[in-house]
Amino acid sequence: MAWKDVFSYVRAVAANKGVTKGETRADDDVPLGARIGSVVQVQMSPIIRAQANGSLIAMPAAADTRILAVSQIRLQPDTELYRLYLDKGDDAADEKFLQVFCGDDGKVAEVLYCTQLARVIPETADDQDAYTGVAGYGLGDAGYTLWREQLADMLGAQELTTVFGESDRLDYTRDAGGREAQFVNPFKGRETRIDDAQGQHGLRQEMYFMPYVRQLADGGREYLLITTEIVESVDGDAGKRGIHVDFVIGIPMEQERIVIQ
Repeated sequence: MAWKDVFSYVRAVAANKGVTKGETRADDDVPLGARIGSVVQVQMSPIIRAQANGSLIAMPAAADTRILAVSQIRLQPDTELYRLYLDKGDDAADEKFLQVFCGDDGKVAEVLYCTQLARVIPETADDQDAYTGVAGYGLGDAGYTLWREQLADMLGAQELTTVFGESDRLDYTRDAGGREAQFVNPFKGRETRIDDAQGQHGLRQEMYFMPYVRQLADGGREYLLITTEIVESVDGDAGKRGIHVDFVIGIPMEQERIVIQ
């Protein structure tokens, strides 16, 4: 899907071809046949099983049944991801999305069901350097630890016990680069998200991204995706800028457990 800056490009192409707003779509060729407004059915059994084995993944809400936005993420040197948003995280809500990775043949190679765990704002230049990897440490370190104390205000007592057991920490291992490397530069790229079929609403942001992973009690995988996002424009307005760091939990989903109509 060779997207450009959809906020200007789609409108320009439509105008040049004499196409009206209602006759063109910017969400063509999205993996899994997804489009904005598509109805999504996700089998709950993998999520329930992951939670029972200590995952921090959240269940979909009753309203999380439609794709509200789609995005393409291009990461250097040559990686593309797609996100199908069930919740965009607006109005202080947490993001929920399906993250899709396609192989060189264009076929879907992996799908993660993802829910936002937390969002933080880097308050100092040192924080920003750590979360972008510019400092040579931080995002890109060989491991990342979540502490029981950090999540005590977010989880109930029973949830804390299920997730942590008797431990006070969850240790994740970087899922990129050689295991012997103490630090690997984060993936850098951009996400272009469109919130309507014509591509007139959405956002564009620079990203610093690193996936971490741990093994659950049943041997399944849980990913911790840490992404520093520098918003460059919202609805095409470059005056709307900001920076935040998203901590997202993801679990692998078999493609046949997802139905998109």
